[in-house]
Amino acid sequence: MTSQPEVGVSDFVLLDNLTTDKFIENLHVRFQHNKIYTYIGEVLVSVNPYKNLDIYAAQHMAQYRGREMFEVAPHVYAVADACQRVLRQQGRDTCVLISGESGSGKTEASKFIMKYIAANTTQVHREYIDRVKNVLIQSNSILETFGNAKTNRNDNSSRFGKYMDINFDYKGDPVGGHISNYLLEKSRVVALQPGERNFHAFYQLLSSKNSYTNKYGLTCNSRYKIVGSERPTAQDSKLYSVTNSAFSALGFAQSVVDDIWSIVAGVILLGEVTFSAAEGGTAVAGGSVSACAAALGVAEGALRSALGSRVLAAGGDLVTKQHSPLDADYTRLALAKAAYDRLFTWIVQQVHYLALKLK
Repeated sequence: MTSQPEVGVSDFVLLDNLTTDKFIENLHVRFQHNKIYTYIGEVLVSVNPYKNLDIYAAQHMAQYRGREMFEVAPHVYAVADACQRVLRQQGRDTCVLISGESGSGKTEASKFIMKYIAANTTQVHREYIDRVKNVLIQSNSILETFGNAKTNRNDNSSRFGKYMDINFDYKGDPVGGHISNYLLEKSRVVALQPGERNFHAFYQLLSSKNSYTNKYGLTCNSRYKIVGSERPTAQDSKLYSVTNSAFSALGFAQSVVDDIWSIVAGVILLGEVTFSAAEGGTAVAGGSVSACAAALGVAEGALRSALGSRVLAAGGDLVTKQHSPLDADYTRLALAKAAYDRLFTWIVQQVHYLALKLK
């Protein structure tokens, strides 16, 4: 391995005077020389360079294979190799926790770890882990469409957490895996901060005339509460095509894709429903409940009943209590969040299922 001149301090535990200013100064000096990784003991600090660096090729992997972390320059490959060695030599489960601010590069770091494990695996299992990795990359556009949004700090911010479980055999080779999502920021569906956008799916659907907007009476020029003050762009239209192509590539049936986009349309329409007080209960004052019910795939009467009242158990009897307009509005918001949250969870599960099916 060709030695490279040291820039700054590669491990913060070696700093003589560890202060916040010295910490930031060391990160900055290393960053200026494209040294984006620095240790704090066994913890790896990464700074997103927002550009491609030639430090992830096969020859770089070889430098870290079987080496102790203190022997080589800080790198995400060193972390991956250390975890795999603990697994193989000691037979202990190992977890890599990737944490950071929006846009810090967490998703990319997970891809590099998968890439290293794939390269450090026997050929038969390497093909499997490579296949899973490629499916995850291909499915990334789908997960970004339904789980990412523009924030004030990142135009494509992941608004959910992801836990990836890789199962290994007795030799330390991967033989299976599972992906689960958690903590989707479903509050974003009904409440946006100034300058931010909702999930990309809403803007992609509204970016052009298509069978779904025509069927449910949606137009790209109308102002919908769900999308806030932001309007769909030409980029959203391009990404809408990319998302549909990804659905097709991963084997989603067209009928399933129709249901997915219909639910997105239903959530948009649910955002337009308003209520007013009426004799004997609450009445819908605005919005098309019929179109909303059709998009969500439920009976119109059932939707009106669910929004306008609730059933209580009292002394063994079931009693229907009519909602006030305020209660009905709270119910509408809760339904919109729940519908989108369950849609996203189902999509993640389906991506995992199709990943296992692909040959």
